[in-house]
Amino acid sequence: MKVLGIETSCDETGVAVFDLSAPAAGGEGPARPGAEGLLAHAVYSQVALHAEYGGVVPELASRDHVRKLLPLIRQTLAEAGLTTADLDGVAYTAGPGLVGALLVGAGVARSLAWGLGVPAVAVHHMEGHLLAPLLEDPGLEPPFVALLVSGGHTQLVAVEALGRYRLLGETLDDAAGEAFDKTAKMMGLPYPGGPQLAKLAEQGVPGRFRFSRPMTDRPGLDFSFSGLKTQVLLAWQQSDQADQTKADIARGFEDAVVDTLAIKCGRALDAAGCDTLVVAGGVGANRRLRAKLEEMAAARGGRVRFPRPALCTDNGAMIAFAGALRLAAGQREDAAVRATPRWDMAALPAI
Repeated sequence: MKVLGIETSCDETGVAVFDLSAPAAGGEGPARPGAEGLLAHAVYSQVALHAEYGGVVPELASRDHVRKLLPLIRQTLAEAGLTTADLDGVAYTAGPGLVGALLVGAGVARSLAWGLGVPAVAVHHMEGHLLAPLLEDPGLEPPFVALLVSGGHTQLVAVEALGRYRLLGETLDDAAGEAFDKTAKMMGLPYPGGPQLAKLAEQGVPGRFRFSRPMTDRPGLDFSFSGLKTQVLLAWQQSDQADQTKADIARGFEDAVVDTLAIKCGRALDAAGCDTLVVAGGVGANRRLRAKLEEMAAARGGRVRFPRPALCTDNGAMIAFAGALRLAAGQREDAAVRATPRWDMAALPAI
């Protein structure tokens, strides 16, 4: 089963083709293929388009998806050595995300599926992220705990089975990636600020600035990063604002976020009664977070799994993979074009 995946939830246009019938690596491995099933994928980023405004402009994002999506589909199919006639299904991100951007992908996906006479399936954006590590480790099976950490989401989810998700905790204000971006902007770093701040933190002296680990001094699995952001702003305003000071503050902020996420992940594993942690979303590419969570998991005698950095950010591969699993389970959409900007993942049907 060859499935075209389309991702247009925000400011990346992602397209991929995943073949669920591809032989698993080794021949005698898991029946479900992993990375070997990914025939081709491509992502076009709108970073340069939105840099002038210091953030994503929804109308501009939607228009750019209109311009880029069809050429990207042609490019991806060509790289996979396929034509549209070879497709067995189409998967698309239906939410959550920017409604205009979602409608571009949904409209193209539904039209293409209708024209080809193949089924289409709507994919939850965060389920796509959650399942992306299975592309790297096809033997990974529930139960496990997932940390979904990105610019728009910070959630801890108990995965009891594929498609059966239970929210354990989430952010009460800013997501971790959003806090990175806003803190970077406060310190005058260029857009997009999160990766710039993480890069700057590499030059910082650990411990020179120590900020609180929010909500770790009380029970519970929820997060809050707005107060941490305020602490950093005050430290920045009261400092000499020299280059090294900026790097030291960036390091202190990153350490605070990473420690907070690690502490909460440990608690979530205890609450769920399992020893496997899966991490996905754009912030999952952060090197310091990866190292800290690997250290935490090893100390517990457990394990942690990440997708490759290129599959942490928004991409079509995760949508093609998640969609292929749902299509193989017999799930289909009718001919209506729908987008769901707010969508509770716990409401999804089991795969």
